Amino acid sequence: MEQPLINIWGELVALGPISRDRMPLYQRWVNDFAATATLSLPVRPYAVEQEAVWYESASGDPSQTPFDIFERATLRPIGNAALLHIDHQHGTAEYGIFIGERDCWDKGYGTEATRLMLDYGFRVVGLHNIMLRVYSDNPRALRAYQKAGFAEMGRRREARRTGRTRVDVIYMDCLASEYLSAG
Repeated sequence: MEQPLINIWGELVALGPISRDRMPLYQRWVNDFAATATLSLPVRPYAVEQEAVWYESASGDPSQTPFDIFERATLRPIGNAALLHIDHQHGTAEYGIFIGERDCWDKGYGTEATRLMLDYGFRVVGLHNIMLRVYSDNPRALRAYQKAGFAEMGRRREARRTGRTRVDVIYMDCLASEYLSAG
């Protein structure tokens, strides 16, 4: 197997560009309903053509910077992370992450990928404020985001419904001044 292109190296994970060749893998991840339960996607099957639409949008939109996340020890792709809605005038963006490989959950990969993305956003892109949305029934993500440097800035109460359950949408952000002075 050919080694993937890597842009950013961490201790546990590495980040590199998304690839059309990995679309079958992306499709497998997005069709794992347990893995996508924490995303803002409808819970339904996704055809490879729908993943192709996502890929074209993500790779061709200058207001997005998507990366694949690779397990550093094996260079196996395990998920995606992206800065979205990048606004250079105001120095803002939104962050999103998805670990599609279940055996990579709870190993610190999401926390490190988030730190690497914050570092990239603040030091390379020159952003000042990066925000995200997370659901209150996702304590694993909340912990990872807090460890990486995000702080809660508010919540929209019971704004997400999964089946008959309603949960809060928690808004978190991180400022370059806080992140860079802490590290």
